Amino acid sequence: MIANASAQLTSQALPPLNSDKPVTGQTGVHYEIFVRAFCDSNGDGIGDLNGVTSKLDYLKDLGVSAIWLMPVNPSPSYHMYDVTDYYGIAPEYGTMDDFRRLVSEAHRRGIKVILDFVINHTSRQHPWFVEACKSKDNPYHDWYVWMSQQEIDALNIATREITADSQEKNPWHRVPGAPFSEKYYALFWSGMPDLNYDNPKVREEIYKAGKFWLTDVGVDGFRLDAARHIYPEWEEPKNHQFWEEFGQVMEAAKPGVYTVGEVWTRAERIAPYFRGLKANFNFDLSLALQEIPFKERDTAEIVQMLVRNHSIFAEVNPNFIDAIMLSNHDQTRIGSFLNGNLNHLKVAANLLLTLPGNPYLYYGEEIGMLGAKPDENIREPFLWDIDKNDPERARWRKARYSTSRTVTPLAQQQTDPNSLYNHYKKLIHFRNSHPVLNDNLSKLEVTGIQHKNVIALVRKSGNRSVVVIHNLTKRGLDAVLYPTELADGKQVVLDTAGGAKLFKNGKVRVPAYGCVVLE
Repeated sequence: MIANASAQLTSQALPPLNSDKPVTGQTGVHYEIFVRAFCDSNGDGIGDLNGVTSKLDYLKDLGVSAIWLMPVNPSPSYHMYDVTDYYGIAPEYGTMDDFRRLVSEAHRRGIKVILDFVINHTSRQHPWFVEACKSKDNPYHDWYVWMSQQEIDALNIATREITADSQEKNPWHRVPGAPFSEKYYALFWSGMPDLNYDNPKVREEIYKAGKFWLTDVGVDGFRLDAARHIYPEWEEPKNHQFWEEFGQVMEAAKPGVYTVGEVWTRAERIAPYFRGLKANFNFDLSLALQEIPFKERDTAEIVQMLVRNHSIFAEVNPNFIDAIMLSNHDQTRIGSFLNGNLNHLKVAANLLLTLPGNPYLYYGEEIGMLGAKPDENIREPFLWDIDKNDPERARWRKARYSTSRTVTPLAQQQTDPNSLYNHYKKLIHFRNSHPVLNDNLSKLEVTGIQHKNVIALVRKSGNRSVVVIHNLTKRGLDAVLYPTELADGKQVVLDTAGGAKLFKNGKVRVPAYGCVVLE
């Protein structure tokens, strides 16, 4: 069970929960959903699209402005990251009519829908690849990346170093019984052959599929899986040109389309992807946000790191969106990383929801769900209620980490004002209501506060600015502000732990594990 804590989120400026008004250009808080594990509407044990639709009011009440659905296309794998049909819906999830209804109901509630668009590779069972394997002369053969062993050896690319986004050491694979000796390239595993984007027909077909989902079905954007690997690693610069073209085509099809890329690397190498993608995930930040609450000190000089990285991104695209998160479907859950410690989980939430950028929550993060590798264990069923009262709980696998005994289910957390769920809910609504905190393009600055157990920052938007101070420790402390940071008569507008106080001498009392916002 998550450790108990007595602090309750309080604020002197919290709006009514239903008063959040979307602002053009502000993306709010996004929520990642693994459909198979989220909500089972028909009792077959597998989460489905109708289950997601049935929980839209829950997500609206939480304050979510967009949902990112992990892949929903037909696939031979449980995770569906190897697609066999770019125009279909996995039968175990429902029908296209179910999906259209989900989009319509989400839009009726002011929630956007972002589809996981897996276009780096297909399934080896995709009809394109089945055809490609028949002959070198087959029209689909050149839709994938093939090389002879001699070519592979000449380029010295037979093996690769394991990276954070792929554990594959040997990316070249033979087709058993094929009438040719060439090998195909599959960065992630042999079941996911990479597409050849030097072939105009491949680009044309993928763009056609993208436009179908945007204009015919009505989704609002895409999360682009493996965005850094559209071209093989030795041709990475070609990715930047591809995403520019992709972005232009999708924008023409649906002006304002949202795109966010999975580009797992350092800031200098992420930056060029902002030429075509509006947002990219900040994996370095997520790793820091996992470690800081655990160690109760700023181990990464996080504000300085963000100021530096944002300047790098802005050189390429001044309107870049930094997609920030605590964990996702490929990482140990933040709940397990922090050992279920409620105070540390609240600090992590405080940091995520007050830093600049577009925050993403991984489903169940708001109730402290647990999970560690392998991947199936970080994709366990959402806990709506205790087991005997939870007919909507997915049963696609027996949970090892997140059970009613290890994590307090949502129904119980909703009635506890000190729960992690209510902490998230109130923080999200405060963020949504605040024009500075909810501005992805707000300017970030360091403060004069120097304390190893404190993270402090200034955010500015238009003629407004706020000072945000995080106490990472179990003891209350006084932080000293520069006079210039108080020049406009700031006062406490958010106090997550209760007991914050601003003194006339420029000191700010920040309670244990608390976050204080001054404006």
